[in-house]
Amino acid sequence: MSKLFAALIMLLIAGTALAQQVPYTDGKQGWDEDSLGNHRAIVQFTGNNGPARVVIPWRRADSMPSEKRIIVQDARTGQKVTNVKLLMANNEKGDLLFEPTSGKGDYFIYYLPYKNEGRANYPKGVYLQPENTASTTWLQSLPPSPGINTTTKTIQSIDAENSFYPMEVCATAGETAALIKKSARKDFILFPEDRSNPIKMTANLPYRWIQKGIVTAFTGQASRGEQYSFQIGLYAIQKTSIAELRFTALSNGKGQTIPAANLSCINTSGTDYKGQPFTKTIEVPAQQVQALWCLVKIPEAALAGIYRGSVTVHSPGRKPYTMAITLKVSDKVLPDEGISEPWKQTRLHWLNSTLFQENTVIEPYIPIRVNNSALEFLGRTVTLNADGLPKQVETYFTTEMTGYAKDPTPILDQPIHFTVASASGSLVSLPVSSNLAFTTKQAGTVSWTATSGNKQVSMQVQGSLEFDGFMTYNVKFTALEDLELSDIA
Repeated sequence: MSKLFAALIMLLIAGTALAQQVPYTDGKQGWDEDSLGNHRAIVQFTGNNGPARVVIPWRRADSMPSEKRIIVQDARTGQKVTNVKLLMANNEKGDLLFEPTSGKGDYFIYYLPYKNEGRANYPKGVYLQPENTASTTWLQSLPPSPGINTTTKTIQSIDAENSFYPMEVCATAGETAALIKKSARKDFILFPEDRSNPIKMTANLPYRWIQKGIVTAFTGQASRGEQYSFQIGLYAIQKTSIAELRFTALSNGKGQTIPAANLSCINTSGTDYKGQPFTKTIEVPAQQVQALWCLVKIPEAALAGIYRGSVTVHSPGRKPYTMAITLKVSDKVLPDEGISEPWKQTRLHWLNSTLFQENTVIEPYIPIRVNNSALEFLGRTVTLNADGLPKQVETYFTTEMTGYAKDPTPILDQPIHFTVASASGSLVSLPVSSNLAFTTKQAGTVSWTATSGNKQVSMQVQGSLEFDGFMTYNVKFTALEDLELSDIA
């Protein structure tokens, strides 16, 4: 009976340790990430003798943690601990033994170490595979069931940018199942989330949502004139289709509202890159997370105060899911709509706009100047051939790209052109016509067309150049009689 009781106590302790939130801290570039990786746990050995055993509740989202290397380092000496044995590693936790070379005290356990197999200007990080450095003598000396005598003090990232906290710290399978059991709905659950914590994981719930529980309302703070954004995380218990998010006006209860037309969800509706309105149904597989980004245009004339309304998520064949929205609007006015603070996700509103069609030249770029068949713009000149393709591209930039040279440097060895080969391999001549015509001449965009060919085949060219140097072509070949070709290059 005493053995059974002891076993139950050990299970309870292990479960409690995993449920507790280990603090996540910034390592402030305190180690060499090129050899040790970006993540580590600081653990404390409190036993009287070895081996040290620790269960690290790292809550990782990467695949196959057991196939990635673990590096243990003595915090006192900075030396690598070679006698290490990994008992178990999954996304929720890692259970390992190591030799406490300096006795009681702190040890660093690095996980996700990697090496760069690419170039400095094109890095390719590859996670290191497990290694066996433990001596046979130490392995044979291990007791059959060592107790846990080491605790996890903190989990650190090399810097704040590489931290998994809070949106990539995973909930366990048990925590997710318990939350689903508590939910009144068995098709999907909604989780409101602030814009400062963008949803990143699609296959796991953030532990943050487990701690908050099922919340049926979003609360945020905005400024007058702001392009405000927030998220609704949808977790699909069953495969779910999201057809529409329908918003009500937000009212301050004193007769002033933020119109419903000022609210939208860029996942399901908006303006596409051609400036045309679109609607879209979102398909979310079972056990997957979908971020729904919602936009709110706060009028500059809005009075400061608390505005309340709601959003209803419509899924075909399912009961609508309504979530309350509360926005506290401050008296501060943002003259630039908050665009100068990208962390606020205000620029998401650009995705639901016609800014792309405005075609205005942005400093330090200059308007395109058309000089006969030459297009002159910032630091470069493109000269077109009669067939509409580039005859020459010249740059005035210096090699260092920090200034201009007096004389241009030609980029092309010869004009860009197409060769058409017949079935026998002989080249088919494409006489060049002289009907190069500019269809658009604007400060930000110049477009043109040209046609060339013979009695067998014609080539129609549509070209366009933008003020920043982006040039695009559509080239169409048309057979004017039955023709067998081996190549067009």
